[in-house]
Amino acid sequence: MEKSVKNPSLENSPDMSNQTIEGLCEKVLAYYPEADVALIKEAYEYAKEAHEGQFRKSGEPYITHPLGVSYILADLKLDIESILTGLLHDTVEDTEVTSADINQKFGNEVEHLVDGVTKITQMSFKHTHEKQGENIRKMIVAMGKDVRVVLVKLADRLHNMRTMTHMKFEKQEKKSRETLDIYAPLASRLGINWLKIELEDLSFRYAKPDVYYALAEKVQRKRSERDQYILDVIGVLEKEIKLRTQVDPSIHGRSKHLYSICKKMEARDLDYDQIYDVLAFRVLVDNISQCYEVLGLVHSLWKPIPGRFKDFIAMPKANNYRSLHTTVIGPGGDRIEIQIRTKEMHLIAEQGIAAHWKYKEVGRGHQIDPAAMGQFSWLRDMVAIHQQTSSSDEFLENVKTELFDSEIYVFTPKGDVIEFPDGATAIDFAYSVHTEVGNKCTGAKFNGKIVPLREEMKNGDSVEIITSNHQTPSKDWLKFCVTSRAKSKIRNYVRQEERKRAYEIGKGYTEKAFRKFGKATSKYLKGPIFEGYLQENSCKNLEEYYILVGYGKINPKNTLEFLSPDVLAKEKKEIVQTDNYFKKALQGAFNKSKKSSSLIQVDGMDDILVHFAKCCMPIPGDSISGLVTRGRGIVVHRADCEKLFSTDQDRRVDVTWSVNQNLVDRIVRIRILSLDTPGLLVSMSEIFTSKGANIYNAQIRTNRDNKAICTFDVSVKNTSQLSDILKELQKIKDVLNVSRITQV
Repeated sequence: MEKSVKNPSLENSPDMSNQTIEGLCEKVLAYYPEADVALIKEAYEYAKEAHEGQFRKSGEPYITHPLGVSYILADLKLDIESILTGLLHDTVEDTEVTSADINQKFGNEVEHLVDGVTKITQMSFKHTHEKQGENIRKMIVAMGKDVRVVLVKLADRLHNMRTMTHMKFEKQEKKSRETLDIYAPLASRLGINWLKIELEDLSFRYAKPDVYYALAEKVQRKRSERDQYILDVIGVLEKEIKLRTQVDPSIHGRSKHLYSICKKMEARDLDYDQIYDVLAFRVLVDNISQCYEVLGLVHSLWKPIPGRFKDFIAMPKANNYRSLHTTVIGPGGDRIEIQIRTKEMHLIAEQGIAAHWKYKEVGRGHQIDPAAMGQFSWLRDMVAIHQQTSSSDEFLENVKTELFDSEIYVFTPKGDVIEFPDGATAIDFAYSVHTEVGNKCTGAKFNGKIVPLREEMKNGDSVEIITSNHQTPSKDWLKFCVTSRAKSKIRNYVRQEERKRAYEIGKGYTEKAFRKFGKATSKYLKGPIFEGYLQENSCKNLEEYYILVGYGKINPKNTLEFLSPDVLAKEKKEIVQTDNYFKKALQGAFNKSKKSSSLIQVDGMDDILVHFAKCCMPIPGDSISGLVTRGRGIVVHRADCEKLFSTDQDRRVDVTWSVNQNLVDRIVRIRILSLDTPGLLVSMSEIFTSKGANIYNAQIRTNRDNKAICTFDVSVKNTSQLSDILKELQKIKDVLNVSRITQV
């Protein structure tokens, strides 16, 4: 019988200082004796030469990063093509090497994998949010064709997170948020538990260093007491299992990792000392019957907590995770979680899809177990999301939703089990059955009781959908569904209906405009001249033209002027005469008018009611956009504000800073990361004063790294003044980083 105690601290992260190409080859040979290590060494030398003269922020040669990525891929026991991709993944993006060079040297398969991992660098984007969406989109599409793409990408991200100490604070924070939103959930969905945990804890460490180190210190203080408790529980389990059964288990105990504890504290609004179920035990056995036998024994030893038992063996998770989970009142009245699974289930729980990797007897080829791929059908759903959405922002939102851990299991009328995210409603269920069922659903029955469509499903519910041929989806349904499939289907239907209405409106408006001048659309809206007009206005065909007219993006009058310039000549002449008649009078009135005191113009008008968004704090000089609201006029956001992309895009309007604006102070938030040195606060205050900025609020905190994080709310007139302030602050000795916070 095996016993062990594990600690979640990141202090035990792998030592990367001794990683060599020889060590990598040994790791690969350990699980794949037929591996062509000569090819691995050749790829290493090729990448090393390509990255010659390039260094990381730490000062190390850049080749240490591709080598570190390949070490992680070897930990996952992936094939030679994946190892080669790890070594070469940055060559196309960061050096003179081309995809054709990779193909010629290492083959077509490696070229495709490198291309899938390579970021989009040749395209131009309006903002970083769009760039992030397109990068994720490319990765998802490539992943649908070959899952190794995302495995290499995850290894790349993990190594970057392990070595992020030397990055600027705002870069650390940004990368950590992205990792928590996309990469850690991806690792979870692929079932690679150890990778997911390390990504979460590293992201937590850099995104919220003060919270992380405070929690780590609290956990460390109770370490000896906790370790002894774990050994005591393992001793009791070992004794009872040996006495009452024929099972020979392997038992492990550990504290839950820091990010998991933090989420539990935030969800329950409790301090660490008030959290009791932070210990987890794992019992590994030989077969499924022994799992249930040990479960019965555990429940006879300690009282189970109602509602805290989950059978993931009978109903596996979407990532093929299988285990029994139960929470009991253990020795001393403490809550403890016990997981019971077979050794094979444990391998899949830790390695996920990588546990299904098989190797051919001859050559360096690979194959993934086809049966295993059936358990990862969500990959196809992710690719379908890409095909159904054109907006990068919408795609990114759908991917994040799709990657949420699912925790609700409900039954169909036939007894089949379907998994949903927490908070899913009857609408989500309807669209999971079929698109037409979703489009025509009018209500639902939960456990035989009629409920509205917005009703949230609960674990174990039996759900039946009520449909009607007269029902159609509503845009309001988007407020009551959470799955990306349901949202995509509803949006697609709404778009199609809006296009139909726009087509009818556009066609009628065009015919009316042409009739006004005695012309027929059937005569003019065809032929090579009209085809040229369509091409000039980015229209595919006549139908697309009518739709754009219906949306107000094309004026039929301009079309007629293009197709037959003489038609509008007489009308233009009359307009010019009228303009000349009133020109002098209007000019005099204009000269006497006062300059507008409004900061914002909307379509050239500066008398519109506007408010400034508190979430991103725009100031004159920022690139901005507006959102139409009820009762508050137009709310002005920074153009890269996240909230701007999470709302209905039809409400957006173009706004600009007024040319004749009177400079009014606006509040901006500044974050300063520095060493915890006496006198720095005085130096900062003097700079704000000398530059004419008034401090409205200040918050200062320190962390275990002997660093201080200062946050100031100050008033400035525009981005030029702000830029001067940031430059002066950066010059202060012991100041490590100065940045403006644009998302509150």
